[in-house]
Amino acid sequence: MMIDAHQHFWALARGDYGWLTPDLGAIYRDFTPDDIVPLLCAAEIDGTVLVQAAPTSAETEYMLSLADQNAFIKGVVGWVDFEAGDAPAQIAALATHPALVGLRPMIQDIADPLWMLGGTLTPAFEAIQRHDLTFDALTLPQHLGPLRQLLERRPDMRVIIDHGSKPLIKDAILGDWFENMAALARETCAWCKLSGLVTEAAADWTTEDLRPYVDHLLNTFGPSRLIWGSDWPVCTLACSYQRWLETTDMLLSQLSNAERQAIMGGNAARAYNLRD
Repeated sequence: MMIDAHQHFWALARGDYGWLTPDLGAIYRDFTPDDIVPLLCAAEIDGTVLVQAAPTSAETEYMLSLADQNAFIKGVVGWVDFEAGDAPAQIAALATHPALVGLRPMIQDIADPLWMLGGTLTPAFEAIQRHDLTFDALTLPQHLGPLRQLLERRPDMRVIIDHGSKPLIKDAILGDWFENMAALARETCAWCKLSGLVTEAAADWTTEDLRPYVDHLLNTFGPSRLIWGSDWPVCTLACSYQRWLETTDMLLSQLSNAERQAIMGGNAARAYNLRD
């Protein structure tokens, strides 16, 4: 089974996508299941994980309703205010929906890089584990140190690092990202998404621009803990769905069929406990 483990939908009229502004051009419009189905069919993708794009509970309910209507959506990663006093109750209620597989605070947009270590978040993290959900870590390189500390505290929490933690590909900088990702792979059970890299590269990016970063993720997390995703439609700011798929094929060409199948679907199914 091939799974696109990271894609989005949005409807502008809902009004809760604060980051989505007209200057983003081609993606400043509605994106619905009708837009992605032809792409999935052409790529022979069997299902997707739909990931939150707005920091509201209303958007999570919207995504779950789309999952009810579209069998190709195998799981939903939603959002809850982790600092709310009733966060555990909200998580418990959402977890009754069979499509909910994880939660994602938008850490990259939070000013305090130590936010995830705050004591007020403990009940939310405990609820995530109690309900067997994943924690999707939407981090930037500066968040990797705090993420390591969080996972020292909660080694049994199932964590997926989104977009390889957005390395500075455009500037060809490996730096602390290189060491911290290696440490996270070595010291924790975290998974990592092979997604969202093209939008971190220069506009004229090539496969070889991405290779040092992908090779590092392969060498550290290995084929058994990498998870492929498109980050569609955000990826279209840098390339088409098909081009990212073809680029992935080239970047993983040295792997065995079994290893490629794991990255392209098997790992997502295990990490998210996806429904059939």
